[in-house]
Amino acid sequence: MALITVENLSVGYDSNTIVENLNFTVNHGDYLCIVGENGSGKSTLMKTLLDLQDAVAGKISFGDGLKKNEIGYLPQQTVVQRDFPASVKGIVISGCQSRMGLRPFYTSAEKKLAMKNMCRMGIDNLKDRCYRELSGGQQQRALLARALCATDKVLLLDEPVSGLDPKVTGEMYELIHELNQEGVTIIMISHDINAAIKYATHILHIGDDIFFGSRDEYIISDAGKMFEINQKDGDIND
Repeated sequence: MALITVENLSVGYDSNTIVENLNFTVNHGDYLCIVGENGSGKSTLMKTLLDLQDAVAGKISFGDGLKKNEIGYLPQQTVVQRDFPASVKGIVISGCQSRMGLRPFYTSAEKKLAMKNMCRMGIDNLKDRCYRELSGGQQQRALLARALCATDKVLLLDEPVSGLDPKVTGEMYELIHELNQEGVTIIMISHDINAAIKYATHILHIGDDIFFGSRDEYIISDAGKMFEINQKDGDIND
């Protein structure tokens, strides 16, 4: 059974529909990259999957035991968020809040989980540092560790390498790939078609043409060929 099934979904905001009739599934262990032209509705789709906004039409179903609160989220960072005055360990362990209910304090198990995920992301030596003092790549690792404290089942990542230099971008892609190899299902918005083709098992292309299928099917599709040409010509923005 699929973890997430999307049927005839239309998304938008303020009563404006951006994209219509999306149909796709996400199974355990998939690495789905969502690509498409700037403004095509990729981030709006992700917020709808997270139930942060209502769908215009259609249906999203969760299966295979997945619950809504078992989806980790790494959004695009704003300037204000990058300057957040908290410790790294404070940022990371805040990913446990969804399971706390009315309980005011973190348990020892949650503290151990936060430490485990900081080690997993290679930032355990930074746990007492102020988040805003970190580099962009270190901040993204902290946010990934935070998302993993929420769940290790499904991660939704919205342009996780935006603003990073090429070396750190490559390291971040490899980290995400390793998580997927460990069994974490990945859904990632990306403007980088080369990375999508390298790492993804499936691709959802949103635009004038909508495509969903395997990476190999996308490479030979009309949507894939045109998107790659436009990106090389500089027509696609973040």
